[in-house]
Amino acid sequence: MNAETKTGKLIFEDKFERNESQELKDEVGNGWNTNSRSRANRHKQVDLKDGTMRIFIHETADHGVSVTQPMEFRNGRVEMKFKLEDPKDVLGLNFADLKYKKVWAGHLFRVNVGVKNVEIADLKTGVMDLETRTLRKAGTVSKELQEKLKTKVKRFPNKLETNRWYHVAAEVIDDTLTVFIDGEEVASFASEGIAHPTKRLLRLAVKRNVVVDDVQIYSLD
Repeated sequence: MNAETKTGKLIFEDKFERNESQELKDEVGNGWNTNSRSRANRHKQVDLKDGTMRIFIHETADHGVSVTQPMEFRNGRVEMKFKLEDPKDVLGLNFADLKYKKVWAGHLFRVNVGVKNVEIADLKTGVMDLETRTLRKAGTVSKELQEKLKTKVKRFPNKLETNRWYHVAAEVIDDTLTVFIDGEEVASFASEGIAHPTKRLLRLAVKRNVVVDDVQIYSLD
């Protein structure tokens, strides 16, 4: 296991040490946006509490919680502290470029961190490619494409404890995404979609509940 690198230019940081003016709807601040208005009937799904950001899905939501932060880099690193409070909880780090129109909703690639494994997926040349997505929705995916899609995602066994803080870093260098947890490399995956020239948006994708703190984004260009 290689030690995590600590190079780069810090382009965003948030320690969530602030208060909200009300408790009825999302009010994250510092450039963050959420999908609660469109996907959870405006119900609150993000709460700043005790210097952390608590993300939790509302019972009326028809989609996972998406908490977004604009950014821009070719090569870069996203890191944060996080805590999973239930074995079913998963922290998703989704990298996107809304200006790129050949994929659904700008999806480029993602990292999912759960209590049993870390999963990395190239979405740009995988399931979020618009032509591929259309075929999948129509149920007309060829065997050749099915086999290709299997090569666009990789899962790495890695056990975590619930109710414990961890530090995760997702580092993008050219076509390779490497994930470190508490400074130790736990996953690395190379795929052409990861080399997309500009990553413009970070989505924290949460289907259940996750607690996050000390978010930092670095450019390595």
